[in-house]
Amino acid sequence: MEYSAIFHDMDKRFCYAIDKDLFVIRVQVKKDDMKEVILHYEDKYIPMERKDTRMTLPMKKVATSQFHDYYEAQLQMHLICLRYFFEFTDMQGEKVYYGNYEFDKECITNRDRMFDCPQNLREEEMFEVPQWAANKVVYQIFPSRFAATQPVDKKLWYKAPITPMDDLHGNLRGIIEHLDYIKDLGIDVVYLTPIFKSNSCHKYDTIDYYQVDPSFGTTEDLKELVQKSHERGMKVVLDAVYNHTGREFFAFQDILEKGEKSKYLDWYFIDELPPRGEWGEIPNFKCFGYYGGMPKLNLKNPEVEKYITDVACYWIKECDIDGWRLDVGDEISHFFWKNFRKAIKAVKKDMLIIGEIWHYAGDFLEGDEWDTVMNYPFYLNLIDLLADEKINVSQFVQNLGYLKGRLNKKCYPLMWNLIDSHDTARFLHLCHDNKKKQHLAAAFQLLLPGMPMVYYGDEYAMPGANDPDCRRGMYWDEEYQDKEMYNWYKKLMQVRKTHACIVEGEMIETITNDDDDTIVMIRKNGEETIAMLFNCGSSVKEFNEYAEKYNLLTDSAFDGKVEGLDAAVIVL
Repeated sequence: MEYSAIFHDMDKRFCYAIDKDLFVIRVQVKKDDMKEVILHYEDKYIPMERKDTRMTLPMKKVATSQFHDYYEAQLQMHLICLRYFFEFTDMQGEKVYYGNYEFDKECITNRDRMFDCPQNLREEEMFEVPQWAANKVVYQIFPSRFAATQPVDKKLWYKAPITPMDDLHGNLRGIIEHLDYIKDLGIDVVYLTPIFKSNSCHKYDTIDYYQVDPSFGTTEDLKELVQKSHERGMKVVLDAVYNHTGREFFAFQDILEKGEKSKYLDWYFIDELPPRGEWGEIPNFKCFGYYGGMPKLNLKNPEVEKYITDVACYWIKECDIDGWRLDVGDEISHFFWKNFRKAIKAVKKDMLIIGEIWHYAGDFLEGDEWDTVMNYPFYLNLIDLLADEKINVSQFVQNLGYLKGRLNKKCYPLMWNLIDSHDTARFLHLCHDNKKKQHLAAAFQLLLPGMPMVYYGDEYAMPGANDPDCRRGMYWDEEYQDKEMYNWYKKLMQVRKTHACIVEGEMIETITNDDDDTIVMIRKNGEETIAMLFNCGSSVKEFNEYAEKYNLLTDSAFDGKVEGLDAAVIVL
């Protein structure tokens, strides 16, 4: 038994409430080390001589990463405080007990040697997420390049590569006119990158947080976009750029004009005056990515905190938006985000808060800051598997298991699973224009739990290298569109919506075969059982072994084979 691999903390990551009187307790152990894990628990305050409250519950393996297994138990309880410990039996039959961060060869009877779970505290800290968001499909739009209401010359609209200086005149009205297209594709949530006043095409250098950029339209246009989206059953999420402003923002302009006499000096992190930040040099003030055009806000300053929080609340009240995506969220303090969450949830309880972070974000996802994140670990994992072919299918599944084993159960269905975005090269580009690889990547994205985030144009196999070339004009003319890819995306979304088991069902078994480059996932939800078959190799693979075991051939449309770089869903 590998003692050093056993990990449990009596905090809200490993011991938490998911409903009134319903709790999840988790523990991490070495991969393939345990034959059995049992949770022992009892009431802290009822004396044994008065009533024996001792109970046991077998724990279930819910996820596996490269080096660890994650076991979980769900238990009903109604008391003041729970005391609990674990009983481990390894593959060789060795048995050990673990409580209060200590190991014991004998069963633990002293309650002070057990872990502690105060019920009220955990229920007060319960992770509450918007119920509407779980497993919904997101469509990301870069407004200046998606759709324009004025004529744009084709040579400009389809220019490749494109530059930040190319003005395609995309606007909110153009998006409104294509809402039926978006809905028909199968989208539930429309996410717009920044739309507030700025001199750039990307709008991540805000000049005025209270004004929709005139090139995009007006507040009335935004209201109409939200209203018409809601009428079609879709939600709208906007980009919140609160880490930094543009240089033309009033507070920074005041500093440039007045220097030491500016009352906004403490709104930023300025090392010396006057501020300097020409292109190619490191500025003498903090900013995003050393880019002098995006000075970083000091959100520890109560005035700045209030200003930004007021902005976020204003647009919820004014336009009834449904969520904020937080740009560079991990470079802003936990203190700010805790207050931010309270403020906007007080305005609209079911607002969705999505953080931008490119790595595991457990410290932001404890229920008192963000609801979810853009799942870049998912993206990087798919790049490694399909584009770069650096990992095998077992490693791919294990890497996904790390997140599943550590994230709150309520958060996991809200993870924004992406294969590319406005900040990355298009997946097709990374795969050297191998459309079959994007075909399979889309299947992983749309057939796994979470909120798949489809970047506009991916459904037509739009190409594009790194930023800014990944932000080309949307493929609206049929001569540019890949209809096969479009039909595949639409079919995947239809299957996802028709069979809830695909994303909500319990994972019964996951089988990986590194020699064949295949993955088989079996999910069950009530009466429905689904088999998902992924062939990550380039040639046709037979799944006859699994066809017999799971009776896959009951589906008359399935002959036991899956084409190379393809996927199949079988309803059992």
